[in-house]
Amino acid sequence: MARPLVAEINLAALRHNYQLALSQSATSSALAVVKANAYGHGAVKVAKTLADLAPAFAVASIEEANELVTAGITQPITLLEGFFDASELPTIFANSYQPLIHNHWQVTELIHYLAEHPQAKASLSLWLKVDTGMHRLGFSPEQTADIYTQLKDLAAIKEITLTSHFACADDLTSQATNQQLKLLTDLQKQLACPISIANSPATLGWPASQTGYLRPGIMLYGASPFAPGHLLGDQLQTVMTLKSQLISVRDLPAGEPVGYGARFVTQKPTRIGVVACGYGDGYPRQAIDGTPALVKGIKCQLAGRVSMDMLTLDLTNCPNAQVGDEVILWGENLSVNEVASYCDTISYTLLTCLLPRVKRQYINDVSEE
Repeated sequence: MARPLVAEINLAALRHNYQLALSQSATSSALAVVKANAYGHGAVKVAKTLADLAPAFAVASIEEANELVTAGITQPITLLEGFFDASELPTIFANSYQPLIHNHWQVTELIHYLAEHPQAKASLSLWLKVDTGMHRLGFSPEQTADIYTQLKDLAAIKEITLTSHFACADDLTSQATNQQLKLLTDLQKQLACPISIANSPATLGWPASQTGYLRPGIMLYGASPFAPGHLLGDQLQTVMTLKSQLISVRDLPAGEPVGYGARFVTQKPTRIGVVACGYGDGYPRQAIDGTPALVKGIKCQLAGRVSMDMLTLDLTNCPNAQVGDEVILWGENLSVNEVASYCDTISYTLLTCLLPRVKRQYINDVSEE
Protein backbone atom coordinates (compact mmCIF):
# COMPACT_ATOMS: atom_id res chain seq x y z
CA MET A 1 0.00 0.00 0.00
CA ALA A 2 1.29 3.47 -0.89
CA ARG A 3 2.04 6.11 1.72
CA PRO A 4 -1.36 7.65 2.45
CA LEU A 5 -0.43 11.33 2.07
CA VAL A 6 -2.13 12.93 -0.96
CA ALA A 7 -3.10 16.39 -2.11
CA GLU A 8 -6.60 16.02 -3.49
CA ILE A 9 -7.26 18.76 -6.02
CA ASN A 10 -10.81 19.63 -6.99
CA LEU A 11 -10.71 20.88 -10.57
CA ALA A 12 -14.39 21.87 -10.56
CA ALA A 13 -13.62 24.25 -7.69
CA LEU A 14 -10.71 25.66 -9.68
CA ARG A 15 -13.02 26.45 -12.59
CA HIS A 16 -15.58 27.99 -10.23
CA ASN A 17 -12.94 30.30 -8.76
CA TYR A 18 -11.73 31.39 -12.20
CA GLN A 19 -15.29 32.18 -13.24
CA LEU A 20 -15.83 34.13 -10.01
CA ALA A 21 -12.82 36.26 -10.91
CA LEU A 22 -14.05 36.83 -14.44
CA SER A 23 -17.56 37.73 -13.24
CA GLN A 24 -16.23 40.82 -11.43
CA SER A 25 -15.97 42.81 -14.65
CA ALA A 26 -18.07 42.54 -17.78
CA THR A 27 -15.41 44.37 -19.80
CA SER A 28 -12.27 42.57 -18.60
CA SER A 29 -10.37 39.41 -19.46
CA ALA A 30 -8.62 37.29 -16.85
CA LEU A 31 -5.31 35.58 -17.43
CA ALA A 32 -4.78 32.73 -15.02
CA VAL A 33 -1.60 32.92 -12.96
CA VAL A 34 -0.02 29.45 -12.85
CA LYS A 35 3.50 30.28 -11.65
CA ALA A 36 5.24 28.16 -9.00
CA ASN A 37 3.65 24.99 -10.40
CA ALA A 38 0.24 26.66 -10.17
CA TYR A 39 0.83 27.46 -6.50
CA GLY A 40 1.65 23.80 -5.88
CA HIS A 41 -1.38 22.41 -7.68
CA GLY A 42 0.32 21.27 -10.90
CA ALA A 43 0.76 23.87 -13.64
CA VAL A 44 0.07 21.63 -16.61
CA LYS A 45 -3.09 20.10 -15.16
CA VAL A 46 -4.38 23.48 -14.01
CA ALA A 47 -3.71 25.10 -17.39
CA LYS A 48 -5.42 22.27 -19.25
CA THR A 49 -8.39 22.49 -16.91
CA LEU A 50 -8.76 26.22 -17.60
CA ALA A 51 -7.80 26.08 -21.28
CA ASP A 52 -11.38 26.53 -22.52
CA LEU A 53 -11.97 29.46 -20.15
CA ALA A 54 -8.74 31.45 -19.85
CA PRO A 55 -7.52 33.44 -22.87
CA ALA A 56 -3.95 33.55 -21.50
CA PHE A 57 -1.70 32.36 -18.68
CA ALA A 58 1.02 33.97 -16.60
CA VAL A 59 4.18 32.41 -15.16
CA ALA A 60 7.38 33.65 -13.55
CA SER A 61 10.00 32.30 -15.94
CA ILE A 62 10.70 30.91 -19.37
CA GLU A 63 11.19 27.44 -17.88
CA GLU A 64 7.64 27.49 -16.54
CA ALA A 65 6.35 28.72 -19.90
CA ASN A 66 8.23 26.00 -21.79
CA GLU A 67 6.63 23.33 -19.60
CA LEU A 68 3.17 24.54 -20.60
CA VAL A 69 3.99 24.73 -24.30
CA THR A 70 5.53 21.25 -24.27
CA ALA A 71 2.29 19.98 -22.71
CA GLY A 72 0.25 21.47 -25.56
CA ILE A 73 -0.95 24.79 -24.13
CA THR A 74 -1.47 27.22 -27.01
CA GLN A 75 -2.70 30.36 -25.24
CA PRO A 76 -0.40 33.38 -24.91
CA ILE A 77 1.89 33.19 -21.89
CA THR A 78 3.09 36.24 -19.98
CA LEU A 79 6.50 36.11 -18.27
CA LEU A 80 5.89 38.08 -15.08
CA GLU A 81 9.60 38.65 -14.41
CA GLY A 82 10.44 39.15 -18.05
CA PHE A 83 13.70 37.72 -19.34
CA PHE A 84 16.78 37.34 -17.17
CA ASP A 85 19.30 37.23 -19.99
CA ALA A 86 19.36 38.12 -23.68
CA SER A 87 19.94 34.45 -24.52
CA GLU A 88 16.25 33.87 -23.76
CA LEU A 89 15.05 36.17 -26.53
CA PRO A 90 15.14 33.60 -29.39
CA THR A 91 12.87 31.29 -27.38
CA ILE A 92 10.59 34.19 -26.46
CA PHE A 93 10.15 35.16 -30.11
CA ALA A 94 9.80 31.56 -31.27
CA ASN A 95 6.94 30.92 -28.84
CA SER A 96 5.43 34.41 -28.83
CA TYR A 97 5.86 34.67 -25.08
CA GLN A 98 4.96 38.07 -23.64
CA PRO A 99 7.84 39.27 -21.45
CA LEU A 100 7.44 41.91 -18.80
CA ILE A 101 9.94 44.75 -19.24
CA HIS A 102 10.94 46.34 -15.95
CA ASN A 103 14.53 47.54 -16.34
CA HIS A 104 16.64 49.63 -18.71
CA TRP A 105 19.03 46.77 -19.45
CA GLN A 106 16.13 44.73 -20.84
CA VAL A 107 15.20 47.56 -23.20
CA THR A 108 18.81 47.81 -24.38
CA GLU A 109 19.12 44.06 -24.94
CA LEU A 110 15.82 43.94 -26.81
CA ILE A 111 16.86 46.78 -29.12
CA HIS A 112 20.21 45.08 -29.80
CA TYR A 113 18.53 41.76 -30.52
CA LEU A 114 16.05 43.29 -32.96
CA ALA A 115 18.83 45.17 -34.75
CA GLU A 116 20.45 41.81 -35.42
CA HIS A 117 17.17 40.10 -36.34
CA PRO A 118 15.28 42.54 -38.57
CA GLN A 119 13.00 39.75 -39.78
CA ALA A 120 11.11 39.86 -36.46
CA LYS A 121 8.26 42.16 -37.46
CA ALA A 122 5.16 42.90 -35.38
CA SER A 123 5.52 39.58 -33.62
CA LEU A 124 6.00 40.40 -29.95
CA SER A 125 3.64 41.68 -27.27
CA LEU A 126 5.20 43.19 -24.16
CA TRP A 127 4.12 44.09 -20.65
CA LEU A 128 5.63 47.32 -19.36
CA LYS A 129 6.03 47.39 -15.57
CA VAL A 130 5.54 50.66 -13.72
CA ASP A 131 6.73 51.11 -10.15
CA THR A 132 3.70 52.84 -8.65
CA GLY A 133 4.90 52.49 -5.06
CA MET A 134 5.85 48.90 -4.25
CA HIS A 135 9.49 49.61 -5.19
CA ARG A 136 10.27 46.12 -6.33
CA LEU A 137 10.33 46.10 -10.13
CA GLY A 138 9.44 48.66 -12.75
CA PHE A 139 10.11 52.10 -14.18
CA SER A 140 9.10 55.22 -12.31
CA PRO A 141 5.92 56.90 -13.56
CA GLU A 142 8.09 59.78 -14.81
CA GLN A 143 10.18 57.43 -16.96
CA THR A 144 7.38 55.31 -18.31
CA ALA A 145 6.17 57.44 -21.23
CA ASP A 146 9.67 57.64 -22.74
CA ILE A 147 10.25 53.90 -22.32
CA TYR A 148 6.85 53.17 -23.82
CA THR A 149 7.66 55.32 -26.85
CA GLN A 150 11.04 53.61 -27.33
CA LEU A 151 9.41 50.21 -27.32
CA LYS A 152 6.38 51.21 -29.40
CA ASP A 153 8.68 52.54 -32.12
CA LEU A 154 10.27 49.11 -32.59
CA ALA A 155 8.86 47.41 -35.66
CA ALA A 156 8.68 44.02 -33.96
CA ILE A 157 6.45 45.18 -31.10
CA LYS A 158 2.80 44.40 -31.64
CA GLU A 159 1.21 45.53 -28.37
CA ILE A 160 2.29 46.89 -24.99
CA THR A 161 0.27 46.34 -21.84
CA LEU A 162 0.88 48.72 -18.97
CA THR A 163 1.06 46.93 -15.62
CA SER A 164 1.93 47.37 -11.98
CA HIS A 165 1.45 45.50 -8.70
CA PHE A 166 -0.43 46.50 -5.57
CA ALA A 167 1.44 46.36 -2.29
CA CYS A 168 -1.55 46.64 0.09
CA ALA A 169 -4.66 45.53 -1.80
CA ASP A 170 -5.51 42.99 0.91
CA ASP A 171 -6.24 45.99 3.16
CA LEU A 172 -9.52 47.45 1.93
CA THR A 173 -8.85 50.73 3.77
CA SER A 174 -5.46 51.28 2.11
CA GLN A 175 -4.91 54.75 0.68
CA ALA A 176 -1.71 53.45 -0.93
CA THR A 177 -3.80 51.27 -3.23
CA ASN A 178 -5.87 54.22 -4.40
CA GLN A 179 -2.66 56.16 -5.07
CA GLN A 180 -1.12 53.30 -7.03
CA LEU A 181 -4.27 52.84 -9.06
CA LYS A 182 -4.45 56.54 -9.95
CA LEU A 183 -0.81 56.62 -11.05
CA LEU A 184 -1.28 53.70 -13.43
CA THR A 185 -4.67 54.70 -14.82
CA ASP A 186 -3.45 58.25 -15.47
CA LEU A 187 -0.54 56.83 -17.45
CA GLN A 188 -2.83 54.45 -19.30
CA LYS A 189 -5.08 57.31 -20.37
CA GLN A 190 -2.05 59.26 -21.55
CA LEU A 191 -0.64 56.35 -23.56
CA ALA A 192 -3.95 54.83 -24.68
CA CYS A 193 -2.74 51.26 -24.21
CA PRO A 194 -4.06 48.09 -22.55
CA ILE A 195 -3.74 47.85 -18.76
CA SER A 196 -3.45 45.19 -16.07
CA ILE A 197 -3.30 45.86 -12.34
CA ALA A 198 -5.91 43.71 -10.55
CA ASN A 199 -4.29 40.84 -8.65
CA SER A 200 -6.43 38.49 -6.51
CA PRO A 201 -7.27 40.93 -3.68
CA ALA A 202 -7.97 43.70 -6.17
CA THR A 203 -10.13 41.40 -8.29
CA LEU A 204 -12.18 40.57 -5.21
CA GLY A 205 -12.17 43.89 -3.39
CA TRP A 206 -11.21 46.90 -5.52
CA PRO A 207 -13.79 47.42 -8.29
CA ALA A 208 -12.00 50.47 -9.73
CA SER A 209 -9.01 48.26 -10.62
CA GLN A 210 -11.07 45.65 -12.45
CA THR A 211 -10.26 46.82 -15.93
CA GLY A 212 -8.18 45.40 -18.76
CA TYR A 213 -6.54 42.10 -17.86
CA LEU A 214 -7.31 40.74 -14.40
CA ARG A 215 -4.55 38.60 -12.87
CA PRO A 216 -6.15 36.13 -10.44
CA GLY A 217 -3.56 34.03 -8.65
CA ILE A 218 -4.10 32.73 -5.11
CA MET A 219 -7.88 33.10 -5.41
CA LEU A 220 -7.94 30.52 -8.19
CA TYR A 221 -6.79 27.96 -5.68
CA GLY A 222 -9.48 28.74 -3.12
CA ALA A 223 -7.48 30.76 -0.59
CA SER A 224 -8.98 34.17 0.10
CA PRO A 225 -6.64 37.12 0.63
CA PHE A 226 -9.22 38.46 3.09
CA ALA A 227 -10.39 37.36 6.52
CA PRO A 228 -13.61 35.32 6.75
CA GLY A 229 -16.68 37.48 6.27
CA HIS A 230 -15.60 39.07 2.98
CA LEU A 231 -18.54 38.60 0.60
CA LEU A 232 -16.62 37.44 -2.45
CA GLY A 233 -13.75 35.82 -0.61
CA ASP A 234 -16.22 33.54 1.14
CA GLN A 235 -17.54 32.40 -2.26
CA LEU A 236 -14.22 30.83 -3.20
CA GLN A 237 -14.23 27.05 -3.20
CA THR A 238 -11.44 24.93 -1.71
CA VAL A 239 -9.26 23.40 -4.41
CA MET A 240 -6.58 21.50 -2.48
CA THR A 241 -7.24 19.18 0.45
CA LEU A 242 -4.05 17.78 1.97
CA LYS A 243 -4.99 14.49 3.56
CA SER A 244 -3.24 11.57 5.19
CA GLN A 245 -3.95 8.90 7.81
CA LEU A 246 -3.04 7.96 11.35
CA ILE A 247 -0.25 5.38 11.16
CA SER A 248 0.13 4.89 14.91
CA VAL A 249 -1.91 5.60 18.04
CA ARG A 250 -0.60 5.32 21.61
CA ASP A 251 -1.74 6.24 25.10
CA LEU A 252 0.71 8.15 27.28
CA PRO A 253 0.49 9.02 30.98
CA ALA A 254 0.88 12.56 32.27
CA GLY A 255 4.38 14.02 32.19
CA GLU A 256 5.59 12.30 29.00
CA PRO A 257 7.43 14.23 26.23
CA VAL A 258 6.48 13.87 22.58
CA GLY A 259 8.77 14.50 19.61
CA TYR A 260 12.10 16.21 19.03
CA GLY A 261 13.29 18.52 21.78
CA ALA A 262 10.49 17.37 24.07
CA ARG A 263 8.62 20.58 23.26
CA PHE A 264 5.26 19.04 24.10
CA VAL A 265 4.77 17.28 27.44
CA THR A 266 1.48 15.59 28.32
CA GLN A 267 -0.34 17.34 31.14
CA LYS A 268 -2.72 14.41 31.71
CA PRO A 269 -3.16 10.91 30.26
CA THR A 270 -3.20 11.63 26.53
CA ARG A 271 -3.83 9.71 23.33
CA ILE A 272 -1.25 10.61 20.69
CA GLY A 273 -1.72 9.93 16.97
CA VAL A 274 1.10 9.84 14.44
CA VAL A 275 0.32 11.15 10.94
CA ALA A 276 2.23 10.35 7.75
CA CYS A 277 3.18 13.92 6.86
CA GLY A 278 6.16 16.10 7.73
CA TYR A 279 8.42 18.89 6.61
CA GLY A 280 9.92 16.54 4.01
CA ASP A 281 6.53 16.83 2.33
CA GLY A 282 6.38 20.59 2.74
CA TYR A 283 4.33 20.77 5.92
CA PRO A 284 5.84 23.66 7.90
CA ARG A 285 8.27 22.69 10.65
CA GLN A 286 7.53 25.99 12.41
CA ALA A 287 3.95 24.89 13.15
CA ILE A 288 3.30 25.44 16.85
CA ASP A 289 1.56 23.15 19.33
CA GLY A 290 -2.15 23.62 18.85
CA THR A 291 -2.03 23.87 15.04
CA PRO A 292 -5.32 22.29 13.94
CA ALA A 293 -5.92 19.16 11.90
CA LEU A 294 -9.11 17.18 11.36
CA VAL A 295 -9.26 13.54 12.46
CA LYS A 296 -12.44 11.85 11.22
CA GLY A 297 -13.76 15.40 10.75
CA ILE A 298 -13.02 16.41 14.37
CA LYS A 299 -10.56 19.20 15.10
CA CYS A 300 -7.45 17.99 16.94
CA GLN A 301 -4.18 19.76 17.73
CA LEU A 302 -0.54 19.36 16.82
CA ALA A 303 1.46 18.06 19.80
CA GLY A 304 5.22 18.41 19.41
CA ARG A 305 7.60 19.41 16.66
CA VAL A 306 6.94 18.38 13.08
CA SER A 307 9.43 15.71 11.92
CA MET A 308 10.65 15.13 8.36
CA ASP A 309 8.09 12.42 7.58
CA MET A 310 5.64 12.51 10.49
CA LEU A 311 3.76 14.75 12.86
CA THR A 312 1.94 14.00 16.09
CA LEU A 313 -1.55 15.01 17.19
CA ASP A 314 -3.26 15.19 20.56
CA LEU A 315 -6.35 13.02 20.05
CA THR A 316 -8.18 14.22 23.17
CA ASN A 317 -11.04 15.53 21.02
CA CYS A 318 -11.28 12.28 19.08
CA PRO A 319 -10.74 9.51 21.66
CA ASN A 320 -11.99 6.74 19.39
CA ALA A 321 -9.48 7.47 16.62
CA GLN A 322 -7.63 4.45 15.29
CA VAL A 323 -4.83 3.62 12.87
CA GLY A 324 -6.04 4.19 9.32
CA ASP A 325 -8.41 7.04 10.15
CA GLU A 326 -8.32 10.00 7.75
CA VAL A 327 -6.52 13.19 8.74
CA ILE A 328 -7.08 16.50 6.95
CA LEU A 329 -4.06 18.82 7.29
CA TRP A 330 -5.78 21.63 5.40
CA GLY A 331 -8.49 21.97 2.81
CA GLU A 332 -12.16 21.08 2.94
CA ASN A 333 -13.56 22.23 6.32
CA LEU A 334 -10.13 23.43 7.51
CA SER A 335 -8.94 26.57 5.77
CA VAL A 336 -5.32 26.70 4.67
CA ASN A 337 -5.39 30.30 5.94
CA GLU A 338 -6.24 29.06 9.45
CA VAL A 339 -3.39 26.56 9.42
CA ALA A 340 -0.99 29.20 8.09
CA SER A 341 -1.86 31.52 10.99
CA TYR A 342 -0.40 28.94 13.41
CA CYS A 343 2.79 28.74 11.38
CA ASP A 344 3.67 32.45 11.20
CA THR A 345 3.16 32.39 7.44
CA ILE A 346 0.51 32.73 4.73
CA SER A 347 -1.47 30.32 2.57
CA TYR A 348 0.77 31.04 -0.43
CA THR A 349 3.72 29.50 1.40
CA LEU A 350 1.92 26.34 2.47
CA LEU A 351 0.57 25.66 -1.01
CA THR A 352 3.71 26.45 -3.01
CA CYS A 353 6.03 24.59 -0.61
CA LEU A 354 4.22 21.28 -0.96
CA LEU A 355 6.92 19.00 -2.35
CA PRO A 356 6.79 16.68 -5.38
CA ARG A 357 6.73 13.47 -3.34
CA VAL A 358 3.19 14.35 -2.27
CA LYS A 359 0.96 12.74 -4.86
CA ARG A 360 -1.52 15.10 -6.53
CA GLN A 361 -4.86 13.35 -6.94
CA TYR A 362 -7.25 15.19 -9.29
CA ILE A 363 -11.02 14.97 -8.95
CA ASN A 364 -13.91 16.40 -10.97
CA ASP A 365 -11.78 16.55 -14.10
CA VAL A 366 -13.94 17.95 -16.92
CA SER A 367 -11.39 16.85 -19.52
CA GLU A 368 -12.19 13.22 -18.70
CA GLU A 369 -15.96 13.54 -18.94
